[in-house]
Amino acid sequence: MIIIMKPNASKEAVKKITDLIESKGLHAHLSEGTQVTIVGVVGDKSLLSGANLELSEGVEKIVPVTESYKLVNRKFHPEASTVRVGNAEIGPNTMTIMAGPCAIESKDQLLETAYAVKKAGATILRGGAYKPRTSPYSFQGLEEEGLQYMKEAREATGLSVICEVTSLRAMDTAVKYVDMLQVGARNMQNFELLKEVGKSGLPVLLKRGLAATIDEWLNAAEYIISEAIQISYYVNAESEHMKPLREIPWI
Repeated sequence: MIIIMKPNASKEAVKKITDLIESKGLHAHLSEGTQVTIVGVVGDKSLLSGANLELSEGVEKIVPVTESYKLVNRKFHPEASTVRVGNAEIGPNTMTIMAGPCAIESKDQLLETAYAVKKAGATILRGGAYKPRTSPYSFQGLEEEGLQYMKEAREATGLSVICEVTSLRAMDTAVKYVDMLQVGARNMQNFELLKEVGKSGLPVLLKRGLAATIDEWLNAAEYIISEAIQISYYVNAESEHMKPLREIPWI
């Protein structure tokens, strides 16, 4: 559920609400917009039974979130977000173009492509170092060698870099080289992989799986963010509110 605070609600009133939520073992996610502050409750809301939050100071109303996905729900985070990807940004008032080879085949091929896509206006270089193939005999990618070429291309051009990861082993290697991880359509419902990329500390591009519904796609994103949010909270010394430690890639 989400708690919508009154426009004139004080910081003290908001803190009392977040403290109460946290005291019950739940997470309180603040979304502070220009007009209103929303407190999202993450966890088993039955733990707040009898708390009478709607009667608390500064609370305007409580809205249940009926969808199975919560953290990626616009009700939780109505304000548009900006996600930092290396030197690039994805968000409002930006035109983000990611371009590059489907499969990295050589250093020269990648560098030539990197310079070309930068000249054309791209801000993020994509390249496949791990390639999921239908046939086990097809080219599967250069793996870490390809990632090393990605790092060199970033240093040479200033472009941010993104690579698809296909396994936990691939992810553990890729985080050393890239600015953003991609989960491909074939792995959209690889839930263990989704959890691990959520813990990686990097923004994630999640492709929609083959024949997946919108709800299935959003719940896949929920796996990523639910793990990210578990490790991304800290106490802001000035406000003493629980806030994200880094950007969470809200949808």
